[in-house]
Amino acid sequence: MTGRGDLSGGQWAQLEPLLPVSNNRCGRWRDHRQVVNGILHRVRTGVPWRDQPERFGPWKTMYERHRLWSADGTWERLFQQVQSAADADGAIDWDISVDSTVMRAHQHAAGARRTPPSAPSGSKGVAAVEHLSKRPWLRLLGRVVAVVRQARAWGAPAAGSPPKST
Repeated sequence: MTGRGDLSGGQWAQLEPLLPVSNNRCGRWRDHRQVVNGILHRVRTGVPWRDQPERFGPWKTMYERHRLWSADGTWERLFQQVQSAADADGAIDWDISVDSTVMRAHQHAAGARRTPPSAPSGSKGVAAVEHLSKRPWLRLLGRVVAVVRQARAWGAPAAGSPPKST
């Protein structure tokens, strides 16, 4: 049974060959499609790992797979491959519009922080990308972008730290 927000058959057919295969040292892996749909659900909704719906399997499996793929660069490679395929298909418009409008800052903005804010963990950016066009590449690219943003935020600390649950 598929739920709202799960990968469609076409999207899964594009992603499946790009995912790593089990090395059979630790037993068989749970179905990638079920786990990836669980990870996408968490990225879209922000629900804690332990509160994931049962249809995605054990929360620990999703957490560990996401942590492992964040640390070894699987999400980054997946993003690059999907982006290059979408670009080759002509589904990405690389034109950039620059506006030179100048606006005065409010007086309370004088003490604003100087470091950029961290990557958003919500799904507002993904929803905006999904509604721009109904082309399958753009919808898939938007979903992969959301996971890669989260993976980048986790990647550096996850490489050498023990697992943590949220």
